[in-house]
Amino acid sequence: MADREARKANVVTALNKARSMELHAIHQYMNQHYNLDNMDYGELAANMKLIAIDEMRHCEMFAERIKELGGEPTTELAGKVVKGQDVKAIYVSDVESEDDTIFVYNDLRKVCVDNGDILTAKLFETIIEEEQAHMNYFDNISGHIETLGDTFLSKIAGTPSSTGGTTKGFVINNAAN
Repeated sequence: MADREARKANVVTALNKARSMELHAIHQYMNQHYNLDNMDYGELAANMKLIAIDEMRHCEMFAERIKELGGEPTTELAGKVVKGQDVKAIYVSDVESEDDTIFVYNDLRKVCVDNGDILTAKLFETIIEEEQAHMNYFDNISGHIETLGDTFLSKIAGTPSSTGGTTKGFVINNAAN
């Protein structure tokens, strides 16, 4: 019985580390959403909000699994929110953040496998796929900004930032298109 409880505790610790990272991502991406909207880059702001919604969904999925395992979901952010970023810096930092998240989640997935929790390992696999989609998007935008600079940004300037009534997020919203 003690071994089982120790294994569950290891998985809950892994899940809470991931939840803390998701909470940080939500706060960071919403801050970026507001800044991009304020700079009048509506299309970029709208997609940032949708990605934050994905992170909210991930955060909730981790919390639900933690509760199923008898744990208490953390409310701590993994890091400090960087405020006032220039549009050109946002996407470079977000690529790095998503890349780090994928790396850490792969390690946390292994913790789950090593502790006999395949269900939670599959949850990590699903979320890793979505984080990869976020990283690809951030990398593409970063590349456009680097290659085309102000020409790309002027094309985006003045576009609408409204995401309407959607709560689907970036991954689900783009899968439907």
